[in-house]
Amino acid sequence: MPSKLIVATSFVLLSGCASYELPAIAHSHPANAAAVVPTAAPRSKTLAYTRADMLPVVPAATVQEGHESHHKSEPSAAEKTVVGEGKVIATVPSANQLVLEHGEIKGFMDAMTMGYRVEPPALLEGLKSGDQVRFTIDVPKKTIVKVEKKQ
Repeated sequence: MPSKLIVATSFVLLSGCASYELPAIAHSHPANAAAVVPTAAPRSKTLAYTRADMLPVVPAATVQEGHESHHKSEPSAAEKTVVGEGKVIATVPSANQLVLEHGEIKGFMDAMTMGYRVEPPALLEGLKSGDQVRFTIDVPKKTIVKVEKKQ
């Protein structure tokens, strides 16, 4: 009885696989050895630029990047501090930072939200998100040196 089962199973397995054939590869398929290969990629007409389309080259020394581009010209030696007003977004005591959303600081920086280093770190005590503050920045150090809660 077991030998009949083995013979029947073998017959079913072998006859099922024998009837399957792979279809022929199309002539245009890249795997076909006789496929026609294009000699060169067609030239793009959507990205054709002329010299008139190019921006002028600006020397790297005159380009301001990132955060520094928001600063106005540096205050004179007599103006070593600037005062701004804004809202506390967060305090980061582990990094001695205060994140503020502030308006324009005349002659120094555009309105923005950013983190400032605070010195001394005790200035962070008692501040919480949402507090309205007036702050003083030491320009050479780019550090907040005074913070007052507004009423």
